[in-house]
Amino acid sequence: MTALRDPGQPDSGSLLGRRWAAAIGDTSYVTVSDAQLAQLLQDLVDRLRTAVRAEPPDTAVAEEAGAALVGAHFTGVDALQRSIAMLAAELDREPRPRTATWTVIGAFAAGYTRALRDMTLTEQESIRRADLIARTRTEQALRASDARFRAVFSGAAVAIGIGDVQGALLDVNPALSEMLGYSADELRGRSVLSLVHPDDVADVAAEVYRALAEGGREHVRVEKRFVRRDGEAIWGLLTVSLVPGEDGEPGYVVAVGEDVTDLHRLQTTLRYQAMHDPLTGLPNRVMFSERMDEAFETAADDARLGVLFIDLDGFKIINDTLGHDIGDRLLVMAAERLDRGVSSSGHLVARMGGDEFVVLVEQSGGEGEVTALAEKLLAELCRPCQIDEHLLTVSASIGVVERPISATDRSELMRHVDAALYWAKADGRNQWSLFDSARSEAEAMRYTVSASMPAGLQRREFYLEYQPITDLDDGRLCGLEALVRWRHPYFGAMRPDDFIGIAEDTGLIVPLGRWVLEEACREARSWADLMPDPPFVSVNVAARQAADPALVDEVRAVLEQTGLPPERLQLELTESAAMGPAPIDTLHALSELGCRIAIDDFGTGYSNLAYLRSLPVSSLKLASLFVAGLQPVPGLDGDVDAEIVATLVSLARTLRLTVTAEGVETPTQVERLRALGCHLGQGYLFGTPMAADEVRKLLH
Repeated sequence: MTALRDPGQPDSGSLLGRRWAAAIGDTSYVTVSDAQLAQLLQDLVDRLRTAVRAEPPDTAVAEEAGAALVGAHFTGVDALQRSIAMLAAELDREPRPRTATWTVIGAFAAGYTRALRDMTLTEQESIRRADLIARTRTEQALRASDARFRAVFSGAAVAIGIGDVQGALLDVNPALSEMLGYSADELRGRSVLSLVHPDDVADVAAEVYRALAEGGREHVRVEKRFVRRDGEAIWGLLTVSLVPGEDGEPGYVVAVGEDVTDLHRLQTTLRYQAMHDPLTGLPNRVMFSERMDEAFETAADDARLGVLFIDLDGFKIINDTLGHDIGDRLLVMAAERLDRGVSSSGHLVARMGGDEFVVLVEQSGGEGEVTALAEKLLAELCRPCQIDEHLLTVSASIGVVERPISATDRSELMRHVDAALYWAKADGRNQWSLFDSARSEAEAMRYTVSASMPAGLQRREFYLEYQPITDLDDGRLCGLEALVRWRHPYFGAMRPDDFIGIAEDTGLIVPLGRWVLEEACREARSWADLMPDPPFVSVNVAARQAADPALVDEVRAVLEQTGLPPERLQLELTESAAMGPAPIDTLHALSELGCRIAIDDFGTGYSNLAYLRSLPVSSLKLASLFVAGLQPVPGLDGDVDAEIVATLVSLARTLRLTVTAEGVETPTQVERLRALGCHLGQGYLFGTPMAADEVRKLLH
């Protein structure tokens, strides 16, 4: 046989294969050349790389690689430990999460262990067969067979013990004596169970002796703790076989074992690394998932469960400005504070990734307990922390959900706590938010509405109604405001308040506004066929539309396509939309086209009067809230509203603007508005919004 490391032999195989061969060469001897061994090990490395890159990691391939190492006759713990150390460093270079690397390494170790167990069982079976054959030979053959058996028994590297069916040891080989620290004479006659760790005695008795004696099984394999003579606990991998006597009844028991303490420690370390975050030391997403599954599987009927989802506010800024080293240390401090905050209650704190953490509250006492914990953790996190010369203060947003386990499932619970975290951030951060089903349903409706709006435009589910704008002096119909409606296939008839805000938030207001403009102008053009001096049409323009540089070209194109004169189109903008710096050039360009420009809901926003003076505005529309105050109400003083309206009308007249009052509902309001100098009125007194056909009848 050739030793593994032969400096005189030429290199062969890849560099990594040679490095691996050199690392484990002094642990075993093999019958192949160094070059052949290096190539074999390089093939295993390539297979492990493929396993790490797979999605999910291919544990089957990794287990086969571990078994192949045993097949190459590397059967010592040193060989496995050195292999794992070298492979972990190599596979960690792959562009995959560290958990993928440790998953593959763990599978590699598991495959090695199983193959080693099978090899042990094979040796045991060889011994048992030799013993059985010896019983059938002649006396001379029996003596020769017994000599061979003794040679195998005494020289075996694995520990072997022979005992009776009651569990008393009859004979032991040197390897077993060395493993347990007792001499052979001290072990003979001693009960096997007296050598087992006290915590495992019941399991060994049940799993081994009862299974063999009562279960009709020929052999049993267990991995349990044993106690050496010096008191040290070790892990033993034990295969126990029942050998029948000459009468066919159970004769004695043969146990073949190996000290796998180092391997067990390695597996424990690998599991710890796979279940914990390497930066903070907290449990990771994998362990949190296992605990969550266990909570659902073992919960009583009335058990409750709470989850807190925590996200640090503004953490990216710290990473970008102070560097990732400071960011990592801040994460460690945050993890320590969270762990300290739940230490008295024993709740699980885990790092989900990045700056996200989660707390699992098992056996919750109700929403009050969970929200109180959220308050406590916020206070813990908000305390300033010193990192080098930086005094940092970090806040957090926390999503909270708590409910009976029987009323939910894991996926729903995590979906709801994620939504609650989003609400906490959207509502201003540095706070917690409890999941609310009504709010969730409202947001689901918002999503449904926004998702179905493009298709609604294509299917012509939207339509316009028109509300009259009337001259307060003579009652003449001067204009009509176009108001969009939606016949939603699921929600039914929807008013603008139900979907305009959603359209503005999602940007869908731009295509919707374009459709309203085209439809209103097309309809208004037809009014000229019904009367010589038709009314103008007023169309609302959202802030996002006003900021769109393409608005002027769109309006020009619509006017040309429909043939509507520009002076018969009024575009209404809110104060906030009109007063921003972006639309001023747009408004001037629209005014130059000949369109009217009106400020809607005037008086409810922030008006820069100097800026208003420079805008090409032709009309102000007073908010209905001021007009409502002109109607006398017993016990209330309407003079304040009258003074506000008078001031706004006076301002408009100074700027030579037309004033339209919205929300007019009574003749008294008309009289007072007329007396204050208001020009036009709009409201239910003059007509409710009506369909295009009704407008044509009215004009005709």
